[in-house]
Amino acid sequence: MPKKPKTLTNLKKELDIIFSRYIRLRNADDNGDAICVTCSVKNHWKKLQNGHFMSRRHTATRWDEDNCQVQCYSCNVMQQGKQYEYSIWLGAELADELLEKSRTTVKFDRDDLQKMILEYKQEVEFHLDRIGEL
Repeated sequence: MPKKPKTLTNLKKELDIIFSRYIRLRNADDNGDAICVTCSVKNHWKKLQNGHFMSRRHTATRWDEDNCQVQCYSCNVMQQGKQYEYSIWLGAELADELLEKSRTTVKFDRDDLQKMILEYKQEVEFHLDRIGEL
């Protein structure tokens, strides 16, 4: 019996997970530590989060590498992302660009999502190897 293709919802969830790992690993040093962009707390990448400047509900910026940076739980969840501090870290020009981009309509199909999943899986493997966690 052929395997049923994953739903768009399941592909988005899978991409969210792998993309979050990538964002946290991309900014990790060789010890696996990264720094929260809004409060500068340093912690292991597994204890940090992928914070979005423009909310994940905006599909156009949901998986945008400029829109996503490392944040600690306190800043990302307890303090609703500290968007003002986040915007200062980004700079006014990029913050404005992301705001405009978030207002656009983008539709990702199954192929788009699968392609991004594969790309970011490779990136995650590269960074895990780099910090000795592969």
